[in-house]
Amino acid sequence: MKIGTPKEIFEGEDRVAMTPASAKDLQKLGYDCVIETGAGDGAGFSDKSYKDAGVEVVKTAAALYKAADIVAKVRPPSDAEIKRLREGQTLISFFYPAQNKELMEAANGKGATVIAMDMVPRISRAQKMDALSSMANIAGYRAVIEAGNNFGRFFTGQVTAAGKVPPAKVLVVGAGVAGLAAIGTAMSLGAITYAFDVRPEVAEQVESMGAEFVFLDFEEEQQDGSATGGYAAVSSPEFAAAQLAKFREIAPDIDIVITTALIPGRDAPELWTKDMVESMKPGSVIIDLAAERGGNCKLTVMDEKIVTDNGVTIVGYTDFPSRMAAQSSTLYATNIRHMMTDLTPEKDGTPHHNMEDDVIRGATATHEGEITFPPPPPKVAAIAAAPKKDKPKELTAEEKRAQEVAAFQKETKTQVGLLAIGAALILGVGLIPGMPASFMQHFIVFVLSVFIGFQVIWNVAHSLHTPLMAVTNAISSIIILGALIQIGSTSVLITILAALGIFMAAVNIFGGFLVTRRMLAMFQKS
Repeated sequence: MKIGTPKEIFEGEDRVAMTPASAKDLQKLGYDCVIETGAGDGAGFSDKSYKDAGVEVVKTAAALYKAADIVAKVRPPSDAEIKRLREGQTLISFFYPAQNKELMEAANGKGATVIAMDMVPRISRAQKMDALSSMANIAGYRAVIEAGNNFGRFFTGQVTAAGKVPPAKVLVVGAGVAGLAAIGTAMSLGAITYAFDVRPEVAEQVESMGAEFVFLDFEEEQQDGSATGGYAAVSSPEFAAAQLAKFREIAPDIDIVITTALIPGRDAPELWTKDMVESMKPGSVIIDLAAERGGNCKLTVMDEKIVTDNGVTIVGYTDFPSRMAAQSSTLYATNIRHMMTDLTPEKDGTPHHNMEDDVIRGATATHEGEITFPPPPPKVAAIAAAPKKDKPKELTAEEKRAQEVAAFQKETKTQVGLLAIGAALILGVGLIPGMPASFMQHFIVFVLSVFIGFQVIWNVAHSLHTPLMAVTNAISSIIILGALIQIGSTSVLITILAALGIFMAAVNIFGGFLVTRRMLAMFQKS
């Protein structure tokens, strides 16, 4: 079967759903690959690079749709592209079936199977196919770069002979994939970074990246993102009001605002109002990643950059991933390839559309003449936040003392019991008929030596343990001393055994010195 990728016809779209590298991987799954001429030009992939990878290049989109059994593309198909589909053909692309019901019905009317890459469930197993996250990651990174391009100062603070430059203050609203990418980029550029999100499990992620999480003085418990497929839930009116009040408070001090808040299938919530924009300093920048769904900022104009009367730049571009077409095409093509890997378990070039598979079922919008959207909830839930552990109760001085006494008594009973058992065993050995007194004398010294060595090593703190501070080394020391005493014996057998004992114990002891030396060298400056 053939997998084909047409040239994107959406204005300004430079991404491509197949790269020369992904084509080679698809061929390993048993598929033949075909691409429309010029499809990869915007992302820097020439027709020659595809031919070198064994991909057939056709001249027109009509020829491609006719040749391909599976069509992989980036943007949702246009009405003209839907008409080119045929019965039994599979379309893989961003489709947004909730917003494009007529398009979905048209594709179903053609008898085509539609796999919507935007509907891949956000579960651990499906991360390799999560194209929304791949593109959001790029959008978050590019948003900071775009902000820097429109911001008139450094991100990082500097103290120079010409004067002092304060660091930029960046606020990221919505700490999903795009938000976390923006936080990481802003932090790496040296900005003071703040972040806000309605999901409680996000605060630790934000703080682990070095940014400061903006907390609200609000009692309402927000829903865990794991219960909503990894996305934020709709906030209550009271929480939204508290959120806006907090933003109004910090807006005058923020230089760059990056908004990423968007719930699939809904219009973007308004989080940055007109009065907040008016309170910002001249030269400040707002990057609205939710512009395609109305924008998080009241003044955002889709696909345009505007400057307000008070000098605030608002960027409402919707093509951030396309502005890094080479990188986004590589990641998206990899997502497609992973989807095809799941669809082709036998690697025989024949897709097996398993509707029992959570990932395949979740991403399928139409199949075999039926509209299968919306899918049922996945059997495997999204990763939940770790439950909050109750802080251990602080003990009083009397309780701590009681615990210490109890632990000491328990340890004493254990050691006394072990000593009693050891003494009974030694006594039992001594009662064996014909046991020489000289043997018992040496045996008792040996047992006591092992006991003392064991106690010394066992009580060393775990953080100080090295190959030198090990129970085996304590025993090796006893063995080597005994072997040195016995090596001068008149018996050849005893001499050989003593020599072997010295050799093996020496290997253990000197090996411990060498390994310990290497371990200590790891903590020394070279």
